[in-house]
Amino acid sequence: MNARSIDVRTVRGLTESDPRTLLVDVRTPAEYESSHVPGAVNLPLGRVDAHLERIVTDAGGRLVLICQSGGRATQCQDKLAAAGLTDTVVMEGGMNAWEAQGAPLERGPRRWALERQVRLVAGGIVLTSVLASLFWAPAVAVAGLVGAGLAFAAVTDTCAMGMALTRLPYNQPRNDVDIEDSLARIAVRG
Repeated sequence: MNARSIDVRTVRGLTESDPRTLLVDVRTPAEYESSHVPGAVNLPLGRVDAHLERIVTDAGGRLVLICQSGGRATQCQDKLAAAGLTDTVVMEGGMNAWEAQGAPLERGPRRWALERQVRLVAGGIVLTSVLASLFWAPAVAVAGLVGAGLAFAAVTDTCAMGMALTRLPYNQPRNDVDIEDSLARIAVRG
């Protein structure tokens, strides 16, 4: 644990002892709709830039940033810190750790997590290109490009394929996330 992140046990203690602590889930609306920490607001990472100034201006109290495993929450934390908001922490291990601890969840219709979608798409492209290379040898280069993209994603802790997948209709909730409501809940504490 470092000053920029806290574990699940500490998050649970904060939500019970400090009413100004707000849990901000930065996963896609569909992931949030599938399961989320009770009381968390959804502010998808892909929409943070558009509202960055307002978030920084309105935020009061500590924001605990949550995603599936910690990567997107850390990206959000870096964006907020660069804009001047430093009272944020990332929940270590994200929803994976929350569920592993048996912490309470609000569940909706089950959806695939973004990481799982990336594995499906990347694996499908690699498999298809390898099979196609049996008939046309240059097709194997596509598998190499996907492999290079995955290696780059790991080194930089970013994922272009994941960010592209967030825009698919599957990753949008049945009732679109009310960004204004999420932003208002951040401002109420300010």
